[in-house]
Amino acid sequence: MHRTPSLRYNVLTMVVVGAFLSSACSGDKSQPAGPGAGQGAPAVTVVSVRTEAVPLTSELPGRTAPYLIAELRPQVGGIVKQRLFTEGSEVKAGQVLYQIDPATYQAAYDSAKANLARAEANVHAARLKAERYAQLVGIEAVSRQANDDAAAELKQVQAEVASAKAAVDKAKIDLEFTRVNSPISGRIGRSTVTPGALVTANQAAALATVQKLDPIYVDVTQSSAELLKLRRDLADGRLKRVGGDAVPVSLVLEDGSLYGSEGKLEFSEITVDQGTGSVTLRAVFPNPKGDLLPGMYVRARLSQGVNSDAILVPHAALSRDARGNATVMVVNGESKVESRIVTTGQSQGDAWVVTQGLSAGDRVIVEGLQKVRPGAAVQAEEAGAAGSPATAAAAAPAAAAAK
Repeated sequence: MHRTPSLRYNVLTMVVVGAFLSSACSGDKSQPAGPGAGQGAPAVTVVSVRTEAVPLTSELPGRTAPYLIAELRPQVGGIVKQRLFTEGSEVKAGQVLYQIDPATYQAAYDSAKANLARAEANVHAARLKAERYAQLVGIEAVSRQANDDAAAELKQVQAEVASAKAAVDKAKIDLEFTRVNSPISGRIGRSTVTPGALVTANQAAALATVQKLDPIYVDVTQSSAELLKLRRDLADGRLKRVGGDAVPVSLVLEDGSLYGSEGKLEFSEITVDQGTGSVTLRAVFPNPKGDLLPGMYVRARLSQGVNSDAILVPHAALSRDARGNATVMVVNGESKVESRIVTTGQSQGDAWVVTQGLSAGDRVIVEGLQKVRPGAAVQAEEAGAAGSPATAAAAAPAAAAAK
């Protein structure tokens, strides 16, 4: 019997389709039927938070200032004859720095001493006369008027002696002022005058400035609101004072390095700056090598108290929502994920200090956040446990090396 080509084509097509359907039905039944089928709850790593004592440290901006500062100004006028120091060097208290021409002041001093000698000579003659008249008036050899005049003359010349002594002291002081001495020990800056310059008493421009830099002050500013909150927390017992009255202070320099010596807080200003709303705090630091110079910008770290019930949360566990609130993911008692809004304080190492939103014992997710959402069931492994992802990741290189 002769078959047409179209009939042979239809039979072949039916055979191929039947073979395909049979293969599909007899395939590997271990493969999942769809995405996610047969998968369990995702594994996450958690940290059980606990309360612990954490020091409250504030980092405040500030600038260095000299411990002592003295601007040198002449107290008598004249020509500068000598400058007796090297600019930028260390000077001692009482060291002569400038010499003003003393000629006129020496002459005035000598003249005052001569006037004093003349007045003292007049006192000797007046005293002898007064003593004689006092004897003669008793026998009425001189009148009482003459005796009174002699006594008054003695007092007058005695007053002249006192005036002459004051003039000598004044002339001596002026003569000594021709030597401009350093009132403090410290480092002297540049000189604004040279020998031959004319200076006047109490002029506005300083001849030079001496600054004591060891120790040195650091003036920092803190907002009055922060200072008020700190005092309230200390008063309510939420914070405990550390170090007694001597608050330790560390210093971060302009290049980010930590200054080698620790200072202490001296006092806080009693007036709030009306322009900035801040209070100035002054700390003192040793500066034996002169590394700190006046006017340097620094950051001071002050230990202002200890929070004995602080909760620390790793940086990796905290994120921000669309409104900017700090949030963490917590695994509750039903092994489901909850989103918590928390309030954070300062950063302590690699963790945030959480002041509100968490309690001791809460399990915070630190790894696997990208795999979970609020309300989802998870398999929680404590960080550091043998089966946790962090531990498995750490053990993988060692296992590969053993093979």
